[in-house]
Amino acid sequence: MIHYQYLNSRLLFIGINPHHGSFSRGVPFSNNKMFWYLLSRSGIIRETVNELKNDQKLKLMWEEKFNRVYQLGLVNIIERSTRDISLLIKGEELPGANNINSIIRDHQPAVVCFIGKVTCQKFTALKDVSFGWQPNLYNSKIYVMHSPLRGEASIRIDDLKIVASVAFHNIQ
Repeated sequence: MIHYQYLNSRLLFIGINPHHGSFSRGVPFSNNKMFWYLLSRSGIIRETVNELKNDQKLKLMWEEKFNRVYQLGLVNIIERSTRDISLLIKGEELPGANNINSIIRDHQPAVVCFIGKVTCQKFTALKDVSFGWQPNLYNSKIYVMHSPLRGEASIRIDDLKIVASVAFHNIQ
């Protein structure tokens, strides 16, 4: 099971649901670690890609530094793990979307970053979602980044640099 982190986040990532491997390790995106490598390559976290390849070091960073040191948060819309998102059931996202709406309203992270269009579509129930900045929700800026699992890494790194620059613009 993954214990999600969101308290005191300047930048809150929203995922869709965990893969079985990530769920069993207790660390989001630990089955395919590309999300973590992109965070490293974009400068959002200081751990190297080689350090993040080690499951124990990744888990320690998730538990000890992700939220407390880096002021990052991550929650999934759906808690049930699946091999891929095609196995999700329509409507399964509703309780999680309501919970995330409350998190955003109550904790007001500077930036909320949806990891992929499908994630934002599940949250908003809108079909027509584009990458990039969206209308604000409460006092939080909303961004939809490209999924870290497919495609060119440089696009995802650019997405992450954009959201980090806004989330941490007044933090020294």
